[in-house]
Amino acid sequence: MNQWSRRLAAFFLASLLLWGAVPVFAGAEEELNLASQAAVLLDAETGAVLYQKNMHQVLYPASITKIMTALLAVQNLQPETVLTVSQTAVNAVPRTSSHISLKAGERLTVEQALYAIGMESANDAANVLAEAVSGSLEGFAQLMTETAAQLGAKNTHFANANGLPDSSHTTTAYDMALITAAAWKQEGLKKYFSTVTYTLP
Repeated sequence: MNQWSRRLAAFFLASLLLWGAVPVFAGAEEELNLASQAAVLLDAETGAVLYQKNMHQVLYPASITKIMTALLAVQNLQPETVLTVSQTAVNAVPRTSSHISLKAGERLTVEQALYAIGMESANDAANVLAEAVSGSLEGFAQLMTETAAQLGAKNTHFANANGLPDSSHTTTAYDMALITAAAWKQEGLKKYFSTVTYTLP
């Protein structure tokens, strides 16, 4: 990925902290006008902030949470490892939210679960990965927060693996850009968020 693509990826994901907020790019000589509440343009290689709007404002990250979930899954699990869906993983996800209709006892690979969260934003698949990494949803949320802090994301607290609403589930545009930059540097991760079609058996 070239330098501009890295910057654009970090900016785009961080600027969508509020769903439905679409950035509008003005001409180079005009002031950048963004509808989003917070945003940051970060050089993923140097960490230099090239543009920011309320980048340290604490906000709810919603489903871009899954970038951290994917990062930890790729770092800690083998793609071919077979996972068994638990009742806890299923029960923690409202069926009115985004999911792939997993049922307790079903089996899928780590790779399949990663495609599910990257392409369908599957909350149930995120929970399955969380349990596989840490043994519990709570333990994984703690690992997410600790890892974020290690990456320099000091104003982030994760309460779950999928981004479902929780008053203690918060981050900032700057923190999310740091997490995204680290994720995009992780070998093998980008394909789960950039693949156009994938068939789950």
